[in-house]
Amino acid sequence: MLSFVEENYIKAIYHLSQSGELEVTTNALAEEMKTTPASVSDMVKKLSKKAVVKYQKYKGVNVSDKGKLIALQVIRKHRLWEVFLVEKMGFNWDQVHEVAEQLEHIKSPLLIQRLDEFLGFPKYDPHGDPIPDEHGQFTENKKEPLDEYEVGATGVVVAVQDSGTAFLKYLDKVGIHIGTKITVDEVIEFDGSMDITIDQKKSITVSKTVAENIWLA
Repeated sequence: MLSFVEENYIKAIYHLSQSGELEVTTNALAEEMKTTPASVSDMVKKLSKKAVVKYQKYKGVNVSDKGKLIALQVIRKHRLWEVFLVEKMGFNWDQVHEVAEQLEHIKSPLLIQRLDEFLGFPKYDPHGDPIPDEHGQFTENKKEPLDEYEVGATGVVVAVQDSGTAFLKYLDKVGIHIGTKITVDEVIEFDGSMDITIDQKKSITVSKTVAENIWLA
């Protein structure tokens, strides 16, 4: 059985590798886990012996097929708990990440099955991220960042790239949520900021950084 620290490493490797497609360097993993490269090397060797990661010295590390499924199951639990906290417990979408980080390490498969059923088998979490099923399969939204939309184009917010508290609070303040309809009125050539209309009612200006982190379909 894996510890919660080991599960966090596997999940971090999965994310940094872009879902298992790329090798992850020791330094990148150390930065993500907020620890030293030496500690990362020790953990990677330990995980390699358990056959959940593939490691080659000087080349990097990636998840094995076994490790990928473990990562997806941790992600599944995390995102289901986020849905529960928002829909059933009244948390705001900027308050759930840290709590879900703790709940994602619960080991009971039956509890997670019952949770999924209780929530009505949701496909996406409160931030628009897809929820893997018990086999690690999930449906990804076809989406593009707002900054790639042209003047006159309209889309609906389906996800956010940045799920940090500060960004989500900003979106709450300006009235942007999952399901919000956005129309691009003007793109400012100087800095890439955008004038947009929200739900055909409210006009605001957002920075290029904000636009890059809002995904529409």
